[in-house]
Amino acid sequence: MKLPPEDISRIIEMAWEDRTSFEAIKQQYGYSESDVIALMRREMKPSSFKMWRKRVHTRISIKHPKRRNQELDV
Repeated sequence: MKLPPEDISRIIEMAWEDRTSFEAIKQQYGYSESDVIALMRREMKPSSFKMWRKRVHTRISIKHPKRRNQELDV
């Protein structure tokens, strides 16, 4: 799937946001979690990608709505 640069930038921004779930990215852009990971790996410097993956891994309950604390949605 070929996206314009502004959509790629927005997906990266959404992926960094704690409140934005992978499901929200999927609904808006059609990119699954694995697609987002591949995009991030391709578009970011290796050190930035590693930092993002570590951040997402430690915040897995935030990035997946079914595990999310409902207080965050207020």
